[in-house]
Amino acid sequence: MIRAVGLAVAVALAATCAWADDDDDDDLPAAEVTKIEETLSTFGCKGYESIEKEANGIYEIEDAKCEMGTMDIKLDKDYTVVLISRY
Repeated sequence: MIRAVGLAVAVALAATCAWADDDDDDDLPAAEVTKIEETLSTFGCKGYESIEKEANGIYEIEDAKCEMGTMDIKLDKDYTVVLISRY
């Protein structure tokens, strides 16, 4: 069921977008930031406030600017969505 919901969200938000430079991600390698941005673009997200890598390998994207609103998103080490929180 969770995968079905995730897929539905992905389909609903699918769009292409351009990314602006984000200086808050200086501690992450550029290749990781690129993969994260590619993943977020599948959800129609155009930018974010910051990205943090937690000790357990989870990426936390704060205030992602998506078509459905501002979201906090967590991705696992394989850049798969673990959590999307809208507020």
